[in-house]
Amino acid sequence: MPQMNSVYRHREFGASLTTLADYERAGGYLGLKDALALTPDDALYAFHRSGLRGRGGAGFPMGRKASFLPKDTGRPTYIVCNADESEPGTFKDREIIERNPFQLIEGLTIAAHAVGCERAYIYIRGEYEAQAKVLDAALAEARDAGRLGPDALGEGRPFDITLYRGAGAYICGEETALLESLEGKRGQPRLKPPFPAVAGLYGCPTLINNVETLAALPPIMHRGPDWYGSMGPEKSPGTKIFSVSGHVLRPGNYEVVLGETTLRELIFTMAGGVRPGRHVKAVWPGGSSVPVIGEGSLDVPLDYESLNGVGTFLGSGGCIVMDDSECIVRACHRLAQFYRHESCGKCTPCREGTGWLARILGRMVAGEGRGAEDIRMLESLFGRISGRTLCALADGAVMPVKSALELFPEEFAHVAEHGSPAPAPMMGEPVG
Repeated sequence: MPQMNSVYRHREFGASLTTLADYERAGGYLGLKDALALTPDDALYAFHRSGLRGRGGAGFPMGRKASFLPKDTGRPTYIVCNADESEPGTFKDREIIERNPFQLIEGLTIAAHAVGCERAYIYIRGEYEAQAKVLDAALAEARDAGRLGPDALGEGRPFDITLYRGAGAYICGEETALLESLEGKRGQPRLKPPFPAVAGLYGCPTLINNVETLAALPPIMHRGPDWYGSMGPEKSPGTKIFSVSGHVLRPGNYEVVLGETTLRELIFTMAGGVRPGRHVKAVWPGGSSVPVIGEGSLDVPLDYESLNGVGTFLGSGGCIVMDDSECIVRACHRLAQFYRHESCGKCTPCREGTGWLARILGRMVAGEGRGAEDIRMLESLFGRISGRTLCALADGAVMPVKSALELFPEEFAHVAEHGSPAPAPMMGEPVG
């Protein structure tokens, strides 16, 4: 397996790469050197040729997204790194930042060369206080070494990065709400178009990418886009970090080549499987907002198209595993409470609909359900919420509940009549 992301570089060299000297000894900044030997247009084409897709959730091709930025507008061009990792079950960006912050800084610098940017921002989740301190120290060291500042891109071409702390709002993971917050406004989604590539931060052309996406650029530029594109399926090349949590014995971050590992292998071979005597009941393979799948879909390859084929999404790679000891309705209620709390309230279908979802599921779980009437009301709500809002938060609230109801109709019907007692806590020590 290629060791290209910070989690694996850390393990390979046996020490955390949080100093510039350690990072450069491990091969850091060779990607930037190779990128600066290319014209900006050729570097941009390398992004496109690699086939790298955004690792934040949407999976949109990174090179194509960067090519949308207009040139010679007379306005500055910005890059914004979305480090507001708030999707439940997802914790890969946190580990990249903790263990190898310079790979992210180098990736941002490479992207800046390609799109003609002099100023980038890292918008980091408010709860990531320790990670923000690591990045602060790394940015200061990079400036002292001339890796950021007036000559960061050579020949008097300046580039610098500003770290911005969020305030703990899930909605700011949505790119336009993030921009609003970065501008000092209330974090709420914008109407699109115009899209951020044309009118983003301060109304200027803006490239927004996730931490894992930007951290992939240094090895792509150093080893070549064809090397990266040769791994995995044609439409889903490269590697991806999956954050595995829930009812598994070895939760953690695991990097795989897309399309070469199945969901079953990720859960059982890498993450240690479920407890003895239990079996997998449900999996959210791409974070809590994607449709849930059952045990019968575990042999699906981990890539965008294959997961779409079984009715779910790769998303952020936050793989949440549930065994047969848990109640799916209770889990859906917990998720519905989260999305109700995190709705910004700007769109009525989301503001009101997420509240209704949480209330109906809550009374079902508490043994106060209304039987088939509650099931019909849930099904009616799905169509009144999805696709009717400015951002995808409402869709993310509906998809796990709708898919769970389709996959486990008998369990929903039983809970609607009889309620769901609280489960026993998971016992036993993790393996390894």
